[in-house]
Amino acid sequence: MKKPSLAVLLATSFAFIIVQLDVTIVNVALPEIGRELGADVSQLQWVVDAYTLGFAVFLLSAGVLGDRFGSRRVFLGGFALFAMASLACAVAPSVLALNLARAVQGVGAALLVPSSLAILNTTYAHDRAQLAKAIALWTAAGGVSIAAGPVLGGVLMSFSGWRSIFWVNVPISIIGFWLTLRVVPALRGKDPGRTFDLPGQVLAIIALTAFIGAVIEFNELGLSSHLVQGALLVALVAGALFIRVEQRSAAPMLPLGLFRQIGFSGAVLFGVFVNFAYYGIIFVLSFYLQKVRGFSVLHAGLIFLPLTGTFIFSNIASGKLQGKMGSRVPMIVGGLIGGAGYALLGVFGVSANASFLEMLPGLALIPAGMGLAVPAMTTSILSAVDKSQAGTASAVLNTARQVGGAMGVAIYGALIAGSDPDTAIHGIQLALVISTSLLLLGALVAWHSIAAPRAQAPLITSGSK
Repeated sequence: MKKPSLAVLLATSFAFIIVQLDVTIVNVALPEIGRELGADVSQLQWVVDAYTLGFAVFLLSAGVLGDRFGSRRVFLGGFALFAMASLACAVAPSVLALNLARAVQGVGAALLVPSSLAILNTTYAHDRAQLAKAIALWTAAGGVSIAAGPVLGGVLMSFSGWRSIFWVNVPISIIGFWLTLRVVPALRGKDPGRTFDLPGQVLAIIALTAFIGAVIEFNELGLSSHLVQGALLVALVAGALFIRVEQRSAAPMLPLGLFRQIGFSGAVLFGVFVNFAYYGIIFVLSFYLQKVRGFSVLHAGLIFLPLTGTFIFSNIASGKLQGKMGSRVPMIVGGLIGGAGYALLGVFGVSANASFLEMLPGLALIPAGMGLAVPAMTTSILSAVDKSQAGTASAVLNTARQVGGAMGVAIYGALIAGSDPDTAIHGIQLALVISTSLLLLGALVAWHSIAAPRAQAPLITSGSK
């Protein structure tokens, strides 16, 4: 790779690192945030879900902005917005202010991810082999950062408190912004006349926010609450209107026709299961380690360390296995391994006095299965659609996965909200049973919907959780 190209890769990697890091780094900070800001579990669920929702609902539209205004301009805007939102998180005086800033962070993340890929695609357009290497390094940076989030969060908090996990984003964003100005050429929009699906965007925000809000508040208020009932009704109506609008739109935010292809639908459903299980479990395990077991934030963060190591090795193995057997086998095997990890963690790793060695097999197998399955899942998505739809298909997949993660946090959080330690343990064990079932169901979905091994071009992409 030439030096300018390497600098472009570095700038885009900075973006993906902070985007993925902020998905999980906040989890170990939640108990301390709750103590300082006087927030309960349902409010703390929004600290996670506000980010993932902001990310999810703007991800598809961010691609349209890149086409209209140019990827470099949108990329710079993403860095600026992410830095300002991180600053707002770091100085937030209340949990409401923090959650609003987290939502804006998610929008910044949505601007960064598709534009960073577009910049890489343009930079290495002359050499497809170099492009494949660049994407592999880009995805590896994001994948490792999401797994390392709880560990880094624990280290930072042990020295500087929870606000440091947001301060760290500011210098990274500034370096990325400066580097982009220096090394990324101005890029015109590929389709400056492309329209922005504003009705679809607004309806998606309303439907998803209302649904997640209803799930979060359900445990405390109950289904008889007019607030919960009203939120569910709003979600249902907005969701139905969204589908109607997208069916009639000339340039829909979400092309519904893609879901008629069984390989595409199966891979998207698999992705939802994976993120639902992983995001939800990381959320409740952070509370378990600190609230139930009484571990320090640093100790709790270090316990998550196995999540980083096994992911790296399984991700490499996934690429090799795809080259020999296609996408189907890694997805099935990865789902089974991940499911076994959740099962082992539920049986041996979550109790009033479980040791680290009892937790280790589950914590090692969960990312091992995900690292094997997720790259294959993305490859199967790209294999299921026409090349002209590859970008949109990838955006739909990642949007669905973020929504799945938000739902996992909301539902699993409801299982432990307001619980005493013993009840919380039972709630987490139930969450692990659900996660095990989802990963096994995902393996079944992959077996049924993903095409049998054939001449698929192995592609290392989207190794993030």
